[in-house]
Amino acid sequence: MRLLFIPLIACLAFPASALRAEEGLEGLERLIAAWLDSPHGDYQSLSFTYWNEQGEVPENCAMCHSETGFMDFLGVGGLTAGGVDHPGTINTVIGCASCHTAEAHALDAVTFPSGIEVAELGSSATCMVCHQGRQSSDQVAERVAGKALDQVSDELAFLNIHYAASAATMLGSVARPGYQYEGRSYAGQFMHVPGADTCVACHEPHSTQVEPDGCLACHRGVEEMRDIRTQHQDFAGTGDRSGGIHAEIMALHGQLLDAIRLYAVEVAGTPIAYFSGFPYFFNDPTGTGDLPSELATRDNRYQSWTPRLLKAAYNYQVVAKDPGGYVHNPRYMLQLLHDSLADLAETVEIDISRIIRP
Repeated sequence: MRLLFIPLIACLAFPASALRAEEGLEGLERLIAAWLDSPHGDYQSLSFTYWNEQGEVPENCAMCHSETGFMDFLGVGGLTAGGVDHPGTINTVIGCASCHTAEAHALDAVTFPSGIEVAELGSSATCMVCHQGRQSSDQVAERVAGKALDQVSDELAFLNIHYAASAATMLGSVARPGYQYEGRSYAGQFMHVPGADTCVACHEPHSTQVEPDGCLACHRGVEEMRDIRTQHQDFAGTGDRSGGIHAEIMALHGQLLDAIRLYAVEVAGTPIAYFSGFPYFFNDPTGTGDLPSELATRDNRYQSWTPRLLKAAYNYQVVAKDPGGYVHNPRYMLQLLHDSLADLAETVEIDISRIIRP
């Protein structure tokens, strides 16, 4: 009963104009079905079940991992807006009432982990509250401040940007989600064409699925979104420009991991491997980079961090955790990867002569 009861109660807040546009109750049923199939409506997702044994979602996670926490942040029901003052309720997904309230509709500005408040966001503000990550260039800079670039420090630990930080990526240097090297300029907000410059212009708001037809209608001659590119330089220096900008980003991403592994051996003195689960970077006893899953444990987490290594690993994760970065802000992604490689190349032998910074 819970799977039916919660959405229907939440949808009492759904605006009548939207229901009319979707042809009344039949339209509402379609919207609910799309939402239940989306990540926002997945009651079995770890995003909403991780805290079940605790019995509540802690305040610092509740905003994005429970509907009650999100409504607390918005200030629904007379609560103080802009923060979460109460634990969230477990198994409350991001439902209709998260976005279809007067408080959500009025939201127009969002503060990012860098401390920067971005205003005039319109309908995208509600999405950007959660899709902004938990770290920024500023936190990385603060963590490594005053430490020798290539000296291992037991005061350092990996900083994870968190997940689905696409809003911060899209804003680029405005929000500073990636580590931005001193003396370098970085792309700001990715300005797409009018009509394709908001979150819901590309993502169906209830299923969250990307609607590629509009993209391919303008970017003719390609069959998939990943094949799209408007800049045709060989950014990764591979000699192959036949793929889309996604291929350039992925090629540089792979080069950066190779460089991180080389630096870890030659400078930090401890081989490193990346694994797709928390805390992501681990000691690599074989030195092959091919880490068995049984070694991807917190006890085996990588701890031989130098400031230079931490910066590069952070940027590697920024790109890894926004798989749509090639759409959200490809120029910013390429710049982060290029500068991370260039910085590592100051200490270890990496050939960066063919890569190009956009």
